[in-house]
Amino acid sequence: MADITTSKPTTGGSSMNIGKILLEGRAFFALVAIIIVFSILSPVYFSVGNFLIMSSHVAIFGLLAIGMLLVILNGGIDLSVGSTLGLSGVVAGYLMQGVEIPAAGVILYPPVWAVVLLTICLGAFVGAINGVLIAFFNVPAFVATLGMLYVARGVALLMTNGLTYNNLGGDAALGNTGFDWLGFNRIGGVPIGVIVLALVALTVGLVLARTAFGRWLYASGGNERAAELSGVPTRKVKVSVYVLSGICAAIAGLVLSSQLTSAGPTAGTTYELTAIAAVVIGGAALTGGRGNVRGTMLGAFVIGFLSDGLVIIGVSAYWQTVFTGAVIVLAVLLNSLQYGRTGR
Repeated sequence: MADITTSKPTTGGSSMNIGKILLEGRAFFALVAIIIVFSILSPVYFSVGNFLIMSSHVAIFGLLAIGMLLVILNGGIDLSVGSTLGLSGVVAGYLMQGVEIPAAGVILYPPVWAVVLLTICLGAFVGAINGVLIAFFNVPAFVATLGMLYVARGVALLMTNGLTYNNLGGDAALGNTGFDWLGFNRIGGVPIGVIVLALVALTVGLVLARTAFGRWLYASGGNERAAELSGVPTRKVKVSVYVLSGICAAIAGLVLSSQLTSAGPTAGTTYELTAIAAVVIGGAALTGGRGNVRGTMLGAFVIGFLSDGLVIIGVSAYWQTVFTGAVIVLAVLLNSLQYGRTGR
């Protein structure tokens, strides 16, 4: 006689699946929770106009975070992005004020497109110095970028003597108007800065997902030695990610200076920590090889919408720092739980 046994369905698997979904999608769920909570606390929070304004603020952090993501995917860190942002804004402001050539007795006023191009080249140059020091001279990333943090900030202070370049709108008679369009103009109601962030995020996302460079980056970040033995040009990849990080920081400097219509040498102070926080909140592993642009953008919006929401409801700036720090610590803890289970 056959022995027929019945087993009760277990719920452990479903609960684990739900936990996995919540853990991997924590940035998205956190953003939704922030929007709901602040919409309840303030009647002006949940509106299209306010979301667009907050998104223009997020654009600065988002651009820095995209560059930081590339570096962290490679297993590195870039502490110089905030200072590069400040230096880029100062250089752009200096060029917009006019470049005096005493020997010729003339003052040159470069057009806006030239200012943007030169500023981006400056960011790439700063990133290249970081990359060469790290890839070819084996200087630890923390030390190299920390040193560049001070160098870039010092150069910005020397250029301005600690002062700020104001009125960057340019002069129509000199042909250098239009710098403020980056911070104030809109296309279809969307701020230009947000559109720039979207284009950069889309481009980097496609590069990571569809190109050999993206595969090389994930491979070198996961196991650099194995990637090198497989034929991946690990040194070139390392230099490239720091160059791209510098370019993103320079673009962020242009957007911020345009939004403020001024360029100061202290702009971007501690922004490198915010960029790292956005990447970590987005689910990237600080050990390298894990992360994506989508998660990083969600992390940037979490920080931006949280900070602006606290301002709207009138929370003290000191408590804002406490809340932001708590979110960062929680994100790192969740990352440890996620990657501690799955391993590298």
